[in-house]
Amino acid sequence: MAKIYSKKILVTNSMKPKKETISFLLNYSKALSVIKVNDKSFEIIAN
Repeated sequence: MAKIYSKKILVTNSMKPKKETISFLLNYSKALSVIKVNDKSFEIIAN
């Protein structure tokens, strides 16, 4: 009756991100730069 929450659930292929998604996120993070001036911050995407 009690549900056991300690069992590990295996990740299926449908839950894994595509290579294109990972590539997009890595390229986006490389292009993003945050500049802090006093108490303000500016986000600049260099594309």
